[in-house]
Amino acid sequence: MVSLPEELEALKRFHGHLGPYVVIGHRMGQIGRERFPNNIWAVVFTGTKRPLSCTVDGIQFSSQCTLGKGNITVREENTVKAEFFDEKRLLSIELAEGIRERIDATTAKDNEELIALDLYMANPTDLFKITEGESAQTGRVLKLK
Repeated sequence: MVSLPEELEALKRFHGHLGPYVVIGHRMGQIGRERFPNNIWAVVFTGTKRPLSCTVDGIQFSSQCTLGKGNITVREENTVKAEFFDEKRLLSIELAEGIRERIDATTAKDNEELIALDLYMANPTDLFKITEGESAQTGRVLKLK
């Protein structure tokens, strides 16, 4: 077992185990929440099949976009990408080229926490391609009234 920071221990308790994709989602959600500290919505493009869907739990944990509040949507596109937005701005975060392939090729049950920790400590510019723009109405998550 790897010695984990408290933040990752909490994420592990929330998700049930600590693997690379929940940490990737956690990092994405942190960036989204920093950019949109007040009003935030998210669209996640991983789909609902493991292990990519673990990204959704990481995003919920750190961004405060949750299925229960209805400010997150999951699309079945099988890619590690999330968009965060408010009424005016959009932030797109996707896994940098080669990262998914490296995770999938090297992760096993006996080393997943070590890989997750490495991803947690990595520079965001090494992990993600981040782009900003104006928020579009298409794909927007609507709040329930």
